[in-house]
Amino acid sequence: MGPPDQRRRSVDLYDLIVPSSRVLTVPNLITLVRLACLPVFLWLLFSVEDRAGAAWLLGALGATDWVDGWVARRFDQQSSFGAIFDPSVDRGLFIVAVLAILIDQSMPPWLALAILIREISVALVMVVATAFGMQRFAVSVWGKRYTFLLMFAVPLMLLAADDGRGANSVKIGAWLFAIPGITLSYLTAIAYIPKIRHNLRVGRKTRRG
Repeated sequence: MGPPDQRRRSVDLYDLIVPSSRVLTVPNLITLVRLACLPVFLWLLFSVEDRAGAAWLLGALGATDWVDGWVARRFDQQSSFGAIFDPSVDRGLFIVAVLAILIDQSMPPWLALAILIREISVALVMVVATAFGMQRFAVSVWGKRYTFLLMFAVPLMLLAADDGRGANSVKIGAWLFAIPGITLSYLTAIAYIPKIRHNLRVGRKTRRG
């Protein structure tokens, strides 16, 4: 052990280094890998025209959505950057995937548009409200449930459009996830309105001191 002054300088140096290095955490790297899979998905869908492969990749991305968050909590690698980066990537992946599937005509247009309108509208409202001082809040339990449902519904829609073996059964399964998923998505969006108003008032009061 060194003298007190040396130890104090080491602690100060650690405090200066850690906040910036928290960007390069394992959970954030996992999120980055998931983001890097997006071009692969688009390549499979449009260049190779492998709907089944694209569907399985999208399903895997949806199924592993919880991994980065679990690693962050389990190994104490949570960061302010990750708290914004992870949900932003998740929403971005989902929006681009649904838009691509809409272009590919592998999903009913009304369903794809309903998903896109909801996701883009909520994202814009959150960005604007945060810019005006709203305190961020965690996604509700029902918000996580609708995400889970649609994360399965969308790949299944794409897989059913591949016209492979059992396509009709896959399509039925897709609708079993899609109908409650899209319903919950709009109900949670409505439920966020009073929470956004409240957190916006609290955030403004906090800024004013």
